[in-house]
Amino acid sequence: MKITALKTHLVDVPLERPINTAIHSIRSVGCVLVNLETDVGLVGQGYLFTINAVRLKSFHEMVKGFEHQVVGRDPHYVTGIGASIWSEINPTGYAGVTVSALSAIDTACWDLVGKAAERPLHHIFGACRDRVRTYASGGLWLSQTIDELVDEAERFLQQGFRSMKVRVGLPNAASDFERVSAIRQVVGADIELLTDANQALTPKRAIRLGRMLEELNVSWLEEPVSVHDLAGQADVRRALDMPIASGETEWTRYGIKNSIEARAADILMPDLQRIGGLTEMRRAAALAEAYNMPISTHIFTEHSLSIAGSAANCISVEHMPWYAPLFNEEMEIIEGDIIIPLRPGCGFTFSETAIARYSLT
Repeated sequence: MKITALKTHLVDVPLERPINTAIHSIRSVGCVLVNLETDVGLVGQGYLFTINAVRLKSFHEMVKGFEHQVVGRDPHYVTGIGASIWSEINPTGYAGVTVSALSAIDTACWDLVGKAAERPLHHIFGACRDRVRTYASGGLWLSQTIDELVDEAERFLQQGFRSMKVRVGLPNAASDFERVSAIRQVVGADIELLTDANQALTPKRAIRLGRMLEELNVSWLEEPVSVHDLAGQADVRRALDMPIASGETEWTRYGIKNSIEARAADILMPDLQRIGGLTEMRRAAALAEAYNMPISTHIFTEHSLSIAGSAANCISVEHMPWYAPLFNEEMEIIEGDIIIPLRPGCGFTFSETAIARYSLT
């Protein structure tokens, strides 16, 4: 099997409503969809994204710039393809658009490997489970009122979720506490609540908020401080009994290694796009396991399920519905778990109807 063409589509998928976190205002997700065509008729797929489609063309140009590294090669040599790209990006660096482009290509290669074998990727990687705990992450935003938070939490329960994430990070910790408390009251004690400050707090403010949230039996505080302040995050971790989750903004396994060595997190959250694709995600998971640390994958839910099904230290995946309109297949949630599909490759394929609907080109 040989890759005969690298083809792309640029799309912009609007959210149901504009949303705010402590540091983001989001109205859409712009994506570069990557298709690797082969001489046997199989197509491998991957994608990357930017918030509000900002600078999407830059990401697209970077993907197309690696066309010479994949066309004519056997996708089974995915590690070799990745090594070639890794060497080529040395002058421009191992973060940002370079690694994001590598990620989409790497994931598409693995998708081809699974399709050629007619097996799901978590079986090829070495399966450990066929379902994984998930949490609802597509709601409970800072831009919502308390009444809206309560209504949405109830809808999440009706959809089968047993865990959900609330955004925090307001200037007044008491306001954050009030909002999370209202959700706790409506969902009850048995439902897991997670919180995410999106890097908005100083270490002292994070510690103060964390101690308040511990009264509500919150299971983790995510990204409490700036991604550049690992020492400050380590201070927060030491001060709280509640676990600290972080790592989504780390690039490649080396960023994850820095977080581990700084003792800045209890739970690591590698992001498929920033980590560098499924190859690098597996390395990051193995690195975390060597330190007896769990991982919980960040967004890219559909394509991260192969990691969740094959990394024994993966405790959950983030259910983010932003990209669901792009796929023909739907994620299945049963009693708080996502069922990992047994379809070949990643198990999800791009919808031509969706591409036409959301196309930017």
